[in-house]
Amino acid sequence: MGGGVEHGPLEAEPVSTSGTASGAGAGPPATSGAGAGPPATSGAGIAQIIASLLREVPDFPEPGIQFKDLTPVLADARGLAAVSGAIADIARGVDLVAGVDARGFLLGGAVALQLGIGVVAVRKGGKLPPPVISETYTLEYGTATLEVPADGVELAGRSIMVIDDVLATGGTLAATHKLLAAAGANVAGAVVMLELAALGGRVGLQPLPVTSLLTV
Repeated sequence: MGGGVEHGPLEAEPVSTSGTASGAGAGPPATSGAGAGPPATSGAGIAQIIASLLREVPDFPEPGIQFKDLTPVLADARGLAAVSGAIADIARGVDLVAGVDARGFLLGGAVALQLGIGVVAVRKGGKLPPPVISETYTLEYGTATLEVPADGVELAGRSIMVIDDVLATGGTLAATHKLLAAAGANVAGAVVMLELAALGGRVGLQPLPVTSLLTV
């Protein structure tokens, strides 16, 4: 997910929420729907690796918010290998992976290399040359737009797994699903590193199969 207003709240969790990224509150990968397979490393093992490496920042982006920073997970060789390997196992069998702006690009590229397939970048509006296919969705304070190429990348009829860093309210993943479907793709499911369960984003994505490697 990107920077600014969208990125802050979507990776944030109230301090009062009981589940944290470490200790008893950190859950193993959660899956909904059909078609998502288990990662090669045990679910609890992947969750533990992510929980041990992520950084929690209190009172950011505003007082009372506990921000979950996943940057250290991706910067750690073991963390990146474990996460990308787990997602690759879940995505195995698709034609393409779609990485959502921006950390989804890093994960998508790593997973695509493991699977020997390509990756399509789901970009924020205005970043791609025309022609594009666009999907605009509502944020807490305004709107945002996601885009994929309408020319040069064949999406119609292809099976695609969506990859992003965080599932919070679900707005970005829902818009990505609609965007790829509008391009004619068959969206097999979505995988995220971290799910903030208290925000209920998974509900709005049904019946899309969604797998989270760590749920807090």
